[in-house]
Amino acid sequence: MPKAHGSNPAVFSRGSWVETSRIAHILRKETLGGALLLVAAVLALIWANSPWSHTYESLRQFQFGAAWLHLDLTVSEWAGDGLLAIFFFVAGLELKREFVAGDLRDPRRAAVPVAAAVGGVVVPAAVYLLVNLGTAGAAKGWAIPAATDIAFALAVLAVIGAHLPAALRTFLLTLAVVDDLLAITIIAAFYTTDLAIGTLLLAALPLGAFAALVQRRIRSWWLLVPLALLTWGLVHASGVHATVAGVLLAFTVPVIRSRRAGGPDAGQGLAEHLERAWRPLSAAVAVPVFAFVSAGVTIGGLSGLAASLTDSVAIGVVAALVVGKALGVFGATYLTARFTRAHLDTDLAWIDVAGLAILSGIGFTVSLLIGELAFGESSTNDSVKVAVLTGSLLAALLAAVVLRLRNRIYRRICQEEAADADRNAIPDAWETPQRSGG
Repeated sequence: MPKAHGSNPAVFSRGSWVETSRIAHILRKETLGGALLLVAAVLALIWANSPWSHTYESLRQFQFGAAWLHLDLTVSEWAGDGLLAIFFFVAGLELKREFVAGDLRDPRRAAVPVAAAVGGVVVPAAVYLLVNLGTAGAAKGWAIPAATDIAFALAVLAVIGAHLPAALRTFLLTLAVVDDLLAITIIAAFYTTDLAIGTLLLAALPLGAFAALVQRRIRSWWLLVPLALLTWGLVHASGVHATVAGVLLAFTVPVIRSRRAGGPDAGQGLAEHLERAWRPLSAAVAVPVFAFVSAGVTIGGLSGLAASLTDSVAIGVVAALVVGKALGVFGATYLTARFTRAHLDTDLAWIDVAGLAILSGIGFTVSLLIGELAFGESSTNDSVKVAVLTGSLLAALLAAVVLRLRNRIYRRICQEEAADADRNAIPDAWETPQRSGG
């Protein structure tokens, strides 16, 4: 029988408590971000399918910025290239923290969720390509189902899984962190066109200056922000997708606090400080705005929805998110735990992993971004948007069924253990005076 989350408090270690508190803190933040993301996507869909849909499209295509800096971009491009750079900066800080001081620091502990993340990229890509064999031009969308949307996934988990083990949330966070790293690598390697090497090398100058300052633990925004913006602008002008600049900047930030600082919180570094400072902007502004300008697609009623979902690219995306993700994450987890020295957390049952694997099929932010990079402003990209929304919704509903059932089991275990504790405590209270002669 699985262990209940929080059971046996007598042996609940300080390390476990700290880990649980960290997960709960992240969960609360990501749940709010997921809610805002959902609201933004729904509003965009309503507007795009209203009698005023032309105003939505005009907003998306409104162009502004300095042409001489290659920054005369549309609102849609500013959201994808600019605001999402903030999202990837925060993701990069989380990545580095996990590699230096988190779950990814211990190879044996990290092996299972890392393998799950790899399986969750490879198998969906294979499913997508299998569905689209022989479809001209479809292959360039193979990476659309690669990444799990951590905000949406954690929001769903928070709503349906109050009694699920903390290990399940840790597993999902670690999987999503590696997922983001793989997605960033894919964008840089496969979706970069017209590379300007000189401009990219020039970006190393402000990036190096930024790194020098943060390594000296300098937090002055009036120094760091201009250097970050300059780095972003040069990376954008080089042809590399500008979101990569966010990750590069994040990777220069130290995780461990300087030894000279001393004190009881010497383990907290600048990476945590910047993550706390920028995560609210990422979760409350950058990602919802991107969702708002990206998710709005004119469906055209039930007939339009049916037409979009009969496109082979859309079918491939839905199949990859719902089937490919579940098979890839669960299969890689099982094979790693079965044939290597790595092992699944003892608090988890395989049915828990199955529910989590289905939940990882929620793809949104990065999936929409890669869809735009692959197909641009085309009817195929409109079908991709519908497919991403449909596949994510199906994955969320299926995962909710599985994990809701598991949540009931864990809740019953918690109630039984609480009742046992109460029964054991009452005799102790009465017997103690008798044993002492009172």
